Amino acid sequence: MWPVLWIVLGIIVLLAVVVIAIYNSLVQKRIRCREAWSQIDVQLKRRYDLIPNLVETVKGYAAHERETLERVIQARNAAIAVGGDDVKGQAQAENFLTGALRQIFALSESYPDLKANQNFMQLQEELTSTENRIAFARQHYNDTAAIYNTAREKFPNNVIAGTFQFQARDYFELEDPAERETPQVKF
Repeated sequence: MWPVLWIVLGIIVLLAVVVIAIYNSLVQKRIRCREAWSQIDVQLKRRYDLIPNLVETVKGYAAHERETLERVIQARNAAIAVGGDDVKGQAQAENFLTGALRQIFALSESYPDLKANQNFMQLQEELTSTENRIAFARQHYNDTAAIYNTAREKFPNNVIAGTFQFQARDYFELEDPAERETPQVKF
């Protein structure tokens, strides 16, 4: 009788250890996704901080291009307003902002003095650097989301994930195929 009881108790303890290990692994992967998302937020904040300076610099040279400049500010404000864990909403807002930034850089072709302006060149370089950082942060987030989602769907992890309501993470994707193309900025 005692040996059977010890075997049953051993199986229960083993199952409990497996469940705890799977749960902790999923928690760790979910936290890594949140951390990766926060890195995107950091880079987007940097981008948002640079945009008003860029707009003010361009305003001095292209005063009658008010509509383009206002579109950039509206896009920036819309992107800031999304926030949170809304990956799809953030991706849409960022795509709109990227398009607006392309328009402002295209303005420089019409204004030779603007192209030569040191502030404009420095801001453009800073934004380019920031865009590269955002791209890296997006890639890192998508990688961690893929690892988390894969772990979440594997058996027996999917049983634990379903029991404890671990939700799948969305990927930060571009929806417009034109957004996948590299912007051409010519001087």
